[in-house]
Amino acid sequence: MIDERQRERVVPAHHEPAPPHVERNPGRDLDLGWIESVRVNRSAVERRVATLPGRRTVKQEWQAAWLLRAISCMDLTTLAGDDTVGTVQRLCAKARHPVRADILEAVGMAQHGLQVGAVCVYHTFVSTAVEALRGTDIPVAAVSTGFPAGLNPFELRVREIEASVAAGAREIDIVIGRHHVLGGDWQALYDEVKAFRQACGEAHIKTILATGELGTLRNVTKASLVCMMAGADFIKTSTGKESVNATAAVSLVMLRAIRDYYVRTGYRVGFKPAGGIKTAKQALEWLILMKEELGDEWLRPHLFRFGASSLLGDIERQLEHHVTGQYSAAFRHPLA
Repeated sequence: MIDERQRERVVPAHHEPAPPHVERNPGRDLDLGWIESVRVNRSAVERRVATLPGRRTVKQEWQAAWLLRAISCMDLTTLAGDDTVGTVQRLCAKARHPVRADILEAVGMAQHGLQVGAVCVYHTFVSTAVEALRGTDIPVAAVSTGFPAGLNPFELRVREIEASVAAGAREIDIVIGRHHVLGGDWQALYDEVKAFRQACGEAHIKTILATGELGTLRNVTKASLVCMMAGADFIKTSTGKESVNATAAVSLVMLRAIRDYYVRTGYRVGFKPAGGIKTAKQALEWLILMKEELGDEWLRPHLFRFGASSLLGDIERQLEHHVTGQYSAAFRHPLA
């Protein structure tokens, strides 16, 4: 049975009126008192996220609408060692047309220009992606600052950001120095992210925390707040290369940090879970968590993104099942 509170239809952002202008987070001075006051009740966090799938469900046309929204909030990503120009070009073609035309026609979305939130690539392929997406408003996001470890010399990391922006990247996914967090050196983390934000200029900065390597939920919360104080436009869970990536518990404490920051400053910061989110069911769980914790405003691509590679294929299969009542083979929905 569909929860009455979930009955409102969530249609893709490209079918909605343009969202109100969201003023970019300018950052603020580092507040160590705020950081050191952070406390996290791990057992309460785990109970909260454990109850979520059982309390909230969406079915039939409502589920299809939520899955279309998930696509519009997707950073379609390729970050493999064997990436080529052809791989990136095919990914960009998929970003332009993420769902087969016959499926969109069947669900009444053929004329609404469904597309993904961004295409995410290594710096080497930024210019390739920019050219392949010319004529669309899909931004190119570049992973930077010595991704995924973030241990390159500081000057090289800054120059890498500047080079990606010069090549046409409109979003930069940077990785923080995890050693700053593990050593409790919040000033160093703040200064690092602030310098990266300055190097980004008009390009939006997503700060990757690599939460699986931060040790505790308290560290995750503190790092989230410091990055926002330094001017992050998004905070992101993972590189996708760690042994533990996006989890519901980590996401919850990051969302609570975003809410706390908004309450205190009035600035909205986006959230990007990445790594390990591969199924339509998982995507729905994250959308529901976003809606419950931050509300409908955060269910749009300017404030929410999935870091995804294989997720799109499963969503497309679920949409075809909604239309035909049958699951199709994966090859009918090629990613790229």
